[in-house]
Amino acid sequence: MAVRIIIDRKVKKGKEAEFAKLLRELRLKAVPSKGYISGETLRSLDDHYNYIVITTWQTVDDWKAWEKNPERKKIQAKIEKLMARPTRTKVYVHA
Repeated sequence: MAVRIIIDRKVKKGKEAEFAKLLRELRLKAVPSKGYISGETLRSLDDHYNYIVITTWQTVDDWKAWEKNPERKKIQAKIEKLMARPTRTKVYVHA
């Protein structure tokens, strides 16, 4: 069953360009991963430092494998240093 992953991030002021670069790097590595279907990044109109990334994976196990991927973890650690608060991640299925 396909799953949607909602990743909520709030970037520190002045770190947007560095964040965008790391996000593109992360996406480039995710796309060829087993089970990856799609992804999009949205920025809040009310808070320009708040971003939501929505990715779709074939199974929750595919997502979990990507989440544990050493390359992903390395990039995610760099991203976390740019955050105003910790990243929030939730997994959803169609109701």
